[in-house]
Amino acid sequence: MTHAAQWWHRLDDGRIQCDLCPRDCKLHEGQRGLCFVRQREHDALVLTTYGRSSGFCIDPIEKKPLNHFHPGTPVFSFGTAGCNLACKFCQNWDISKSREMDRLMDQASPAQLAQAARQTGCTSVAFTYNDPVIFAEYALDCAAACHELGLKTVAVTAGYIHAEPRRAFFAGMDAANVDLKGFTEAFYFQQTGAHLAPVLETLEFIVHETRCWLEITTLLIPGLNDSDAELTALSRWLHEHLGPDVPLHFSAFHPDFKLRDRPATPPETLTRARRIALDAGLRYVYTGNVHDPAGGSTLCPGCGTAVVVRDWYRLLRYELTESGACRHCGTVLAGRWGAQAGTFGPRRIPVRLSARSP
Repeated sequence: MTHAAQWWHRLDDGRIQCDLCPRDCKLHEGQRGLCFVRQREHDALVLTTYGRSSGFCIDPIEKKPLNHFHPGTPVFSFGTAGCNLACKFCQNWDISKSREMDRLMDQASPAQLAQAARQTGCTSVAFTYNDPVIFAEYALDCAAACHELGLKTVAVTAGYIHAEPRRAFFAGMDAANVDLKGFTEAFYFQQTGAHLAPVLETLEFIVHETRCWLEITTLLIPGLNDSDAELTALSRWLHEHLGPDVPLHFSAFHPDFKLRDRPATPPETLTRARRIALDAGLRYVYTGNVHDPAGGSTLCPGCGTAVVVRDWYRLLRYELTESGACRHCGTVLAGRWGAQAGTFGPRRIPVRLSARSP
Protein backbone atom coordinates (compact mmCIF):
# COMPACT_ATOMS: atom_id res chain seq x y z
CA MET A 1 0.00 0.00 0.00
CA THR A 2 1.13 3.56 -0.58
CA HIS A 3 1.29 6.20 2.13
CA ALA A 4 1.95 9.91 1.97
CA ALA A 5 5.66 10.60 2.37
CA GLN A 6 7.26 13.45 4.27
CA TRP A 7 10.39 15.45 3.43
CA TRP A 8 10.04 16.54 -0.20
CA HIS A 9 9.46 19.70 -2.21
CA ARG A 10 8.58 20.77 -5.74
CA LEU A 11 11.23 22.16 -8.06
CA ASP A 12 10.79 25.00 -10.56
CA ASP A 13 11.22 22.59 -13.48
CA GLY A 14 8.18 20.56 -12.40
CA ARG A 15 10.04 17.69 -10.78
CA ILE A 16 9.70 16.68 -7.11
CA GLN A 17 12.81 16.35 -4.97
CA CYS A 18 12.95 13.83 -2.14
CA ASP A 19 14.62 15.46 0.87
CA LEU A 20 14.99 12.33 3.00
CA CYS A 21 18.61 11.52 2.26
CA PRO A 22 21.64 13.15 0.59
CA ARG A 23 20.80 11.54 -2.74
CA ASP A 24 18.19 14.28 -3.32
CA CYS A 25 16.40 12.21 -5.99
CA LYS A 26 14.52 14.42 -8.45
CA LEU A 27 11.47 12.69 -9.86
CA HIS A 28 9.04 13.00 -12.72
CA GLU A 29 5.53 11.50 -12.43
CA GLY A 30 5.73 7.75 -11.76
CA GLN A 31 9.47 7.68 -11.10
CA ARG A 32 10.99 6.07 -8.02
CA GLY A 33 14.05 7.17 -6.11
CA LEU A 34 17.21 5.08 -6.01
CA CYS A 35 15.86 3.45 -2.84
CA PHE A 36 13.01 2.04 -5.02
CA VAL A 37 10.32 2.56 -2.37
CA ARG A 38 9.75 6.31 -2.52
CA GLN A 39 7.81 7.27 -5.63
CA ARG A 40 6.20 10.29 -7.23
CA GLU A 41 2.47 9.69 -7.59
CA HIS A 42 -0.16 12.28 -8.56
CA ASP A 43 2.18 15.22 -7.99
CA ALA A 44 3.22 14.09 -4.52
CA LEU A 45 5.73 11.72 -2.94
CA VAL A 46 4.53 8.41 -1.49
CA LEU A 47 6.08 5.50 0.38
CA THR A 48 5.14 2.31 -1.46
CA THR A 49 6.01 -0.17 1.30
CA TYR A 50 4.05 1.25 4.23
CA GLY A 51 2.57 -1.62 6.27
CA ARG A 52 4.40 -4.34 4.36
CA SER A 53 7.45 -6.36 5.27
CA SER A 54 9.90 -8.82 3.78
CA GLY A 55 9.25 -10.94 6.86
CA PHE A 56 9.18 -10.95 10.65
CA CYS A 57 11.57 -12.80 12.91
CA ILE A 58 12.52 -12.95 16.59
CA ASP A 59 16.28 -12.51 16.98
CA PRO A 60 18.70 -12.13 19.88
CA ILE A 61 19.43 -8.44 20.46
CA GLU A 62 23.14 -9.25 20.06
CA LYS A 63 22.51 -10.02 16.39
CA LYS A 64 21.73 -6.39 15.52
CA PRO A 65 24.51 -6.16 16.88
CA LEU A 66 23.87 -4.47 20.22
CA ASN A 67 25.98 -5.68 23.14
CA HIS A 68 25.16 -2.91 25.63
CA PHE A 69 21.38 -2.79 25.17
CA HIS A 70 19.42 -5.21 27.37
CA PRO A 71 21.66 -8.25 26.75
CA GLY A 72 20.12 -11.64 26.19
CA THR A 73 16.68 -10.34 25.27
CA PRO A 74 14.58 -11.16 22.20
CA VAL A 75 13.94 -8.48 19.59
CA PHE A 76 11.09 -8.59 17.08
CA SER A 77 12.84 -7.84 13.77
CA PHE A 78 11.59 -6.85 10.35
CA GLY A 79 12.48 -4.96 7.21
CA THR A 80 10.84 -3.99 3.95
CA ALA A 81 12.61 -3.69 0.57
CA GLY A 82 15.02 -1.32 -1.07
CA CYS A 83 17.99 0.73 0.12
CA ASN A 84 19.39 4.19 -0.45
CA LEU A 85 22.97 2.93 -0.73
CA ALA A 86 24.39 0.82 -3.55
CA CYS A 87 26.91 -1.33 -1.68
CA LYS A 88 28.72 -3.78 -3.94
CA PHE A 89 29.26 -6.01 -0.91
CA CYS A 90 25.68 -5.98 0.40
CA GLN A 91 25.15 -8.95 2.73
CA ASN A 92 21.33 -8.65 2.51
CA TRP A 93 21.11 -7.94 -1.23
CA ASP A 94 18.21 -10.38 -1.74
CA ILE A 95 16.07 -8.02 0.35
CA SER A 96 17.60 -4.60 -0.17
CA LYS A 97 18.13 -4.91 -3.94
CA SER A 98 15.21 -7.11 -4.95
CA ARG A 99 12.37 -5.57 -6.92
CA GLU A 100 10.14 -8.61 -6.34
CA MET A 101 10.11 -7.92 -2.60
CA ASP A 102 7.97 -4.87 -3.22
CA ARG A 103 5.11 -7.16 -4.26
CA LEU A 104 5.65 -10.23 -2.08
CA MET A 105 5.46 -9.15 1.53
CA ASP A 106 3.87 -9.93 4.83
CA GLN A 107 1.59 -7.18 6.11
CA ALA A 108 1.08 -5.48 9.46
CA SER A 109 -0.19 -2.15 10.66
CA PRO A 110 1.92 -0.42 13.33
CA ALA A 111 -0.58 -1.50 16.02
CA GLN A 112 -0.60 -5.11 14.80
CA LEU A 113 3.16 -5.23 14.73
CA ALA A 114 3.50 -3.87 18.26
CA GLN A 115 0.89 -6.32 19.56
CA ALA A 116 2.67 -9.23 17.89
CA ALA A 117 5.97 -8.21 19.43
CA ARG A 118 4.48 -8.06 22.91
CA GLN A 119 2.55 -11.32 22.50
CA THR A 120 5.69 -13.17 21.44
CA GLY A 121 7.55 -12.00 24.54
CA CYS A 122 9.89 -9.52 22.87
CA THR A 123 11.15 -6.51 24.79
CA SER A 124 12.03 -4.48 21.70
CA VAL A 125 11.34 -4.12 17.99
CA ALA A 126 14.13 -3.69 15.43
CA PHE A 127 13.81 -2.03 12.06
CA THR A 128 16.47 -3.97 10.21
CA TYR A 129 17.39 -6.27 7.25
CA ASN A 130 17.19 -3.24 4.97
CA ASP A 131 17.72 0.39 5.97
CA PRO A 132 14.72 1.78 7.92
CA VAL A 133 15.62 5.32 6.93
CA ILE A 134 13.91 4.75 3.58
CA PHE A 135 10.65 3.67 5.25
CA ALA A 136 10.93 6.27 8.01
CA GLU A 137 7.19 7.11 8.08
CA TYR A 138 6.26 3.46 8.71
CA ALA A 139 9.11 2.95 11.19
CA LEU A 140 8.12 6.02 13.21
CA ASP A 141 4.45 5.01 13.34
CA CYS A 142 5.53 1.54 14.48
CA ALA A 143 7.85 3.09 17.07
CA ALA A 144 4.99 5.14 18.52
CA ALA A 145 2.78 2.03 18.74
CA CYS A 146 5.62 0.10 20.40
CA HIS A 147 6.23 2.80 22.99
CA GLU A 148 2.54 2.79 23.90
CA LEU A 149 2.97 -0.88 24.89
CA GLY A 150 6.25 -0.34 26.73
CA LEU A 151 8.43 -1.83 24.00
CA LYS A 152 11.83 -0.42 23.04
CA THR A 153 12.75 0.41 19.45
CA VAL A 154 15.97 -0.27 17.55
CA ALA A 155 17.19 1.03 14.20
CA VAL A 156 19.84 -0.82 12.22
CA THR A 157 20.91 1.71 9.61
CA ALA A 158 23.71 3.12 7.50
CA GLY A 159 22.84 6.58 8.81
CA TYR A 160 22.59 8.17 5.35
CA ILE A 161 19.93 10.76 6.05
CA HIS A 162 19.42 14.55 5.95
CA ALA A 163 19.33 16.68 9.10
CA GLU A 164 15.57 17.35 9.35
CA PRO A 165 14.36 13.75 8.94
CA ARG A 166 17.32 12.65 11.08
CA ARG A 167 15.92 14.57 14.04
CA ALA A 168 12.48 13.00 13.67
CA PHE A 169 13.77 9.50 13.00
CA PHE A 170 16.15 9.12 15.93
CA ALA A 171 13.71 10.80 18.32
CA GLY A 172 11.64 7.65 17.87
CA MET A 173 14.48 5.20 18.53
CA ASP A 174 15.77 3.88 21.84
CA ALA A 175 18.88 2.36 20.28
CA ALA A 176 20.66 2.27 16.95
CA ASN A 177 23.44 0.37 15.33
CA VAL A 178 24.93 2.47 12.55
CA ASP A 179 26.93 0.72 9.86
CA LEU A 180 30.05 2.80 9.27
CA LYS A 181 31.13 1.23 5.98
CA GLY A 182 34.70 2.49 6.01
CA PHE A 183 36.62 5.63 6.75
CA THR A 184 37.60 7.12 3.40
CA GLU A 185 35.53 9.09 0.93
CA ALA A 186 36.99 6.97 -1.87
CA PHE A 187 35.67 3.78 -0.31
CA TYR A 188 32.22 5.23 0.26
CA PHE A 189 31.93 6.62 -3.26
CA GLN A 190 33.39 3.63 -5.10
CA GLN A 191 31.88 0.81 -3.05
CA THR A 192 28.55 2.24 -1.81
CA GLY A 193 27.74 5.07 -4.22
CA ALA A 194 27.41 7.41 -1.25
CA HIS A 195 29.52 9.81 0.81
CA LEU A 196 31.20 9.56 4.19
CA ALA A 197 30.49 13.01 5.67
CA PRO A 198 26.69 12.63 6.15
CA VAL A 199 27.24 9.38 8.06
CA LEU A 200 29.74 10.99 10.41
CA GLU A 201 27.24 13.82 10.97
CA THR A 202 24.61 11.22 11.92
CA LEU A 203 26.94 9.59 14.43
CA GLU A 204 27.71 12.90 16.12
CA PHE A 205 24.05 13.86 16.14
CA ILE A 206 22.95 10.62 17.85
CA VAL A 207 25.59 10.85 20.57
CA HIS A 208 25.37 14.56 21.32
CA GLU A 209 21.74 15.47 20.60
CA THR A 210 19.58 12.42 21.36
CA ARG A 211 18.92 9.87 24.09
CA CYS A 212 19.23 7.05 21.57
CA TRP A 213 21.84 4.46 22.58
CA LEU A 214 24.43 4.05 19.79
CA GLU A 215 26.67 1.21 18.71
CA ILE A 216 28.68 1.12 15.47
CA THR A 217 29.56 -1.72 13.09
CA THR A 218 32.25 -1.78 10.42
CA LEU A 219 32.38 -4.72 8.02
CA LEU A 220 36.04 -5.34 7.23
CA ILE A 221 36.71 -6.23 3.58
CA PRO A 222 40.22 -7.52 2.82
CA GLY A 223 42.21 -5.00 0.85
CA LEU A 224 39.49 -2.34 0.76
CA ASN A 225 38.95 -0.89 4.26
CA ASP A 226 41.11 -2.96 6.62
CA SER A 227 44.50 -1.24 6.54
CA ASP A 228 46.18 -0.24 9.79
CA ALA A 229 46.13 3.40 8.68
CA GLU A 230 42.38 3.47 7.98
CA LEU A 231 41.49 1.55 11.14
CA THR A 232 43.64 3.89 13.22
CA ALA A 233 42.05 6.96 11.66
CA LEU A 234 38.55 5.55 12.20
CA SER A 235 39.22 4.66 15.83
CA ARG A 236 40.82 8.00 16.65
CA TRP A 237 37.93 9.90 15.06
CA LEU A 238 35.39 7.94 17.09
CA HIS A 239 37.32 8.60 20.29
CA GLU A 240 37.70 12.31 19.59
CA HIS A 241 34.19 13.03 18.29
CA LEU A 242 32.01 10.49 20.12
CA GLY A 243 34.06 9.61 23.20
CA PRO A 244 35.49 6.30 24.39
CA ASP A 245 32.21 4.64 25.42
CA VAL A 246 30.44 4.04 22.09
CA PRO A 247 30.81 0.30 21.36
CA LEU A 248 32.45 -0.57 18.05
CA HIS A 249 31.90 -3.91 16.29
CA PHE A 250 34.28 -5.19 13.62
CA SER A 251 32.43 -7.74 11.52
CA ALA A 252 33.69 -10.40 9.11
CA PHE A 253 32.89 -10.07 5.39
CA HIS A 254 31.92 -12.99 3.19
CA PRO A 255 31.95 -12.73 -0.63
CA ASP A 256 28.49 -11.78 -1.86
CA PHE A 257 26.45 -9.78 -4.38
CA LYS A 258 28.84 -7.85 -6.67
CA LEU A 259 31.97 -8.37 -4.58
CA ARG A 260 32.71 -12.06 -4.94
CA ASP A 261 36.34 -11.60 -5.95
CA ARG A 262 37.43 -10.78 -2.41
CA PRO A 263 38.25 -13.45 0.18
CA ALA A 264 36.37 -13.76 3.44
CA THR A 265 37.80 -11.76 6.31
CA PRO A 266 40.40 -13.78 8.27
CA PRO A 267 39.80 -13.88 12.04
CA GLU A 268 43.25 -12.38 12.52
CA THR A 269 42.10 -9.22 10.76
CA LEU A 270 39.29 -8.75 13.27
CA THR A 271 41.69 -9.32 16.16
CA ARG A 272 44.14 -6.78 14.68
CA ALA A 273 41.38 -4.22 14.18
CA ARG A 274 40.15 -4.70 17.74
CA ARG A 275 43.65 -4.14 19.13
CA ILE A 276 44.07 -0.95 17.07
CA ALA A 277 40.77 0.44 18.36
CA LEU A 278 41.54 -0.45 21.97
CA ASP A 279 44.96 1.16 21.65
CA ALA A 280 43.22 4.31 20.36
CA GLY A 281 41.34 4.52 23.67
CA LEU A 282 37.98 2.95 22.81
CA ARG A 283 36.72 0.93 25.78
CA TYR A 284 34.30 -1.47 24.14
CA VAL A 285 35.44 -3.11 20.91
CA TYR A 286 33.99 -6.36 19.59
CA THR A 287 34.47 -8.87 16.80
CA GLY A 288 31.50 -10.29 14.91
CA ASN A 289 30.50 -13.14 12.58
CA VAL A 290 33.12 -15.36 14.22
CA HIS A 291 33.40 -17.52 17.33
CA ASP A 292 35.63 -15.34 19.51
CA PRO A 293 34.76 -15.30 23.23
CA ALA A 294 37.49 -12.71 23.92
CA GLY A 295 36.31 -10.41 21.13
CA GLY A 296 32.68 -10.87 22.11
CA SER A 297 33.03 -10.17 25.81
CA THR A 298 32.58 -6.90 27.68
CA LEU A 299 35.44 -5.91 29.97
CA CYS A 300 34.99 -3.57 32.91
CA PRO A 301 37.08 -0.44 32.17
CA GLY A 302 37.75 -0.13 35.90
CA CYS A 303 39.15 -3.51 36.93
CA GLY A 304 39.40 -5.37 33.61
CA THR A 305 37.05 -8.18 34.64
CA ALA A 306 35.02 -9.82 31.87
CA VAL A 307 31.62 -8.81 33.25
CA VAL A 308 29.62 -10.00 30.23
CA VAL A 309 31.01 -13.09 28.53
CA ARG A 310 29.57 -14.10 25.16
CA ASP A 311 30.21 -16.77 22.57
CA TRP A 312 28.57 -15.44 19.42
CA TYR A 313 24.95 -14.77 20.54
CA ARG A 314 25.07 -16.90 23.69
CA LEU A 315 25.62 -15.24 27.08
CA LEU A 316 27.88 -17.23 29.37
CA ARG A 317 28.33 -14.77 32.25
CA TYR A 318 26.69 -11.54 33.40
CA GLU A 319 28.09 -9.63 36.39
CA LEU A 320 26.47 -6.19 36.30
CA THR A 321 23.96 -4.51 38.58
CA GLU A 322 20.72 -2.97 37.33
CA SER A 323 22.50 0.37 36.87
CA GLY A 324 25.26 -1.30 34.85
CA ALA A 325 27.85 -1.26 37.65
CA CYS A 326 30.56 -3.91 37.79
CA ARG A 327 29.85 -6.27 40.70
CA HIS A 328 33.59 -6.46 41.38
CA CYS A 329 34.70 -2.81 41.53
CA GLY A 330 31.57 -0.69 41.13
CA THR A 331 32.56 1.00 37.88
CA VAL A 332 29.47 1.87 35.83
CA LEU A 333 29.63 0.66 32.24
CA ALA A 334 28.03 2.67 29.45
CA GLY A 335 24.85 1.12 28.10
CA ARG A 336 21.28 0.15 28.89
CA TRP A 337 21.43 -2.73 31.35
CA GLY A 338 19.31 -4.64 33.84
CA ALA A 339 19.86 -6.47 37.10
CA GLN A 340 20.11 -9.68 35.12
CA ALA A 341 20.52 -10.60 31.48
CA GLY A 342 17.87 -12.26 29.38
CA THR A 343 18.08 -15.91 28.44
CA PHE A 344 16.90 -15.88 24.84
CA GLY A 345 20.18 -17.21 23.47
CA PRO A 346 21.12 -17.71 19.80
CA ARG A 347 17.68 -18.75 18.54
CA ARG A 348 16.04 -17.28 15.43
CA ILE A 349 12.28 -17.70 15.23
CA PRO A 350 10.39 -16.72 12.03
CA VAL A 351 6.94 -15.18 12.63
CA ARG A 352 4.08 -14.90 10.13
CA LEU A 353 1.52 -12.15 10.67
CA SER A 354 -0.62 -12.31 7.53
CA ALA A 355 -1.08 -13.89 4.13
CA ARG A 356 1.11 -12.48 1.43
CA SER A 357 -0.25 -9.67 -0.63
CA PRO A 358 -1.16 -10.42 -4.23
